[in-house]
Amino acid sequence: MSEFLNNINNIESVAFDKIRGVHNSYLLKFFDLFFSIVGICLTLPLMFIIAIVIKLDSKGPVFFFQERLGQYKKPFNLIKFRTMVVDAEKNGPVWANENDERVTKIGRFLRKTRLDEIPQLFNILKGDLSFVGPRPVTRYSAELLKQHNHEYDMRFLAKPGVTGWSQIYWSHKPSVEKQLKKLPYDLLYLNGFSIKDYFKILLLTIKVILTGKGV
Repeated sequence: MSEFLNNINNIESVAFDKIRGVHNSYLLKFFDLFFSIVGICLTLPLMFIIAIVIKLDSKGPVFFFQERLGQYKKPFNLIKFRTMVVDAEKNGPVWANENDERVTKIGRFLRKTRLDEIPQLFNILKGDLSFVGPRPVTRYSAELLKQHNHEYDMRFLAKPGVTGWSQIYWSHKPSVEKQLKKLPYDLLYLNGFSIKDYFKILLLTIKVILTGKGV
């Protein structure tokens, strides 16, 4: 953490105190812990069904693990249901696009419905993720995007989340330019973040999932 903070330039202590105060608060940790346990209990039957369908659809493991960068750039293994063929990144990391041939048939459905992200409840339970925060990215993406915007590392002051402002207002677009357009939404957490925002984002996310459209 100290090494990361030493590499952050032009950061106001007030902004840091705000983000540290909320994202490390016992109340937020309680909500994350409580909702992740409830979510796991409620979705276990669904996860079992999805696991069977994935095994029937293509060869390979049910789950996909990938190293992502968490708060202060601490690495952790993100867990999702596998939506791509095995060895999809054997030639190196590549951003997935809308018509990516590496995505399996069931994988397309899981991605569209966001069901592939259900296993991240275990990441939240472990404390790697919060329900709400900037989307965790790979080291490759972080280094690439930082080359184009030196303020990109600021987003790592907040604990990453399954959903957040940028996930609600922007869909995933496989280009540096469009990824950087998400940055202002991620930096909103540095301008103050409240428990009210936490629940507002969760409700808006449910709306997006149910309607299939962003806000």
